[in-house]
Parts: sequence; structure tokens; C-alpha cells
Amino acid sequence: MASTSKWDAADYAANSAVQLAWARELIARLKLHGDERVLDVGCGDGKVTAELARTVPRGQVVGVDDSAEMIRFARKTFPATANPNLKFQTADARAFHFAKPFDLLFSNAALHWVDDHQAFLRCAGAALKPGGRLIVSCGGKGNAHDGFLALRPEMRLARWRQYFRKMPLPYFFYAPEDYEKWLPRCGFKPRHIELEAKDATYAGAEAFATWLRTTWLPYTQRVPENLREEFIAAVTARYLAKHPADATGLVHVRMVRLEIQAERI
Repeated sequence: MASTSKWDAADYAANSAVQLAWARELIARLKLHGDERVLDVGCGDGKVTAELARTVPRGQVVGVDDSAEMIRFARKTFPATANPNLKFQTADARAFHFAKPFDLLFSNAALHWVDDHQAFLRCAGAALKPGGRLIVSCGGKGNAHDGFLALRPEMRLARWRQYFRKMPLPYFFYAPEDYEKWLPRCGFKPRHIELEAKDATYAGAEAFATWLRTTWLPYTQRVPENLREEFIAAVTARYLAKHPADATGLVHVRMVRLEIQAERI
């Protein structure tokens, strides 16, 4: 992955309703028969992977993530004794291998953390049966642009800029034309590729700040822990100054998802 951020799996699990809602939208469209082998790449805390396992009671689901913290949490939360068709293991999205092929490779809200999408696609091609499906949703070009417009000026202030010198690129947001080139090279027939606008909502300033704390780790974790909440509060205030909560108290963030459906040739 591109980042060495340390995940708090329990915190993410408790504050990732938006990601779960998007995953459920994808799962509802899969039209599974119930006996498929499914690989979930970037499975995180495991709750989406567990939902996939419930849709294939006669099949098998494997969730992989490069975060050991996430995999430990997923195994504890969804133990094999209660979920016999579900297992988790650590694996890099750029370098995974399985001896037995899968019918479906699924990935939700994960690949924008990966710095080499062509390496991922090569692994995906090797992991799928001929005719197997690739279903991906991740941050796409222009994702959370207003969030970055609040974050970057704060980073440049004297109070914070020392912590962000020589910061590597943390996220990788691509456009459909990138995947239109990459998929055929890696043995896939594209079926559907598009950028889809999404409205993510958070219940006020505190929930918005929690989102920053749990998912903007490459930025927040560069700030010393004793100053981190101050930094998050400053970015939150800057965002809300431009994008105040609506009449019901919800804070809106304009997101862009890159949606990909392809078939292994």
C-alpha cells in the first residue's frame, strides 16, 4: 500500500456507516447464486466480507487486507466457528496469490489506498476463473475535493507545516480512462466503468471530525498525538465555514466513486 498509517480497527468499524452503505449497494446488484467463491480485497474490519459470506451460504469468502490490525479485528468479530464459509488473511493488494481460483473479486472503498493499480489487476486476473467477475468501487478522480480544500491551507500554517514536509502522496484517485487502458492489458474485458457522484453525510461537526480521525490517517497521524485533536478540529472548522450543516444538522461531503465492472477473459 502507499501508506504506513496505523489503523484503529474498532474505531473504523464503529464509524464507517457510509462505506458500509456503499458496499451494500454493490452487493445488492451482484445477483449471486449462493455457491460462489468470493475474494474481498481490502476487507478492513470484515463486516462487508461477512455480509458477502451470508449471500453465498454454499460458497466461500476470503477477506484480505494488508493491515494486521484489521485482520485481527475481523477474525475476532467474525470467528470461523460461527462463520464456516468465511476466512481472513493478511495480503498486499499488489501481491496476492491463491492456488484455487475465485468466481468474483470484490473491493469496496479500498483501492484508492493502493499506489499500483496495474499490479492489483494482474493479481486479480490470476486469482479469477475465466469469466470471473471483477467488481470494484473506490475513490475516483475528484473525490472529497472540498475536504482537501479545507485540509491543505491548514497544513501550510506555521503551526502545522513542519509535520507535512516531504509527505508522500497518500491516495490514488483515478479516472475511467485509466482503467479503460489497464483492464485489457491485464486480461479483462471492461463491462462498466464510470465516475459516480455520492453525497456522504455526517451528523454534525463531531461526526465529521470523527470521519477525519478514522480515515484521513496519512494526514492526521503525521501530527503528534497530543496535538492531533487540535489539528482535526481546525480542519473541521475550516470545512464547516465553507460548507455549514444543513437545516437538519447534517454535514455534506461531495464524494466521487470510481465504479468498475469487468470480466476475466
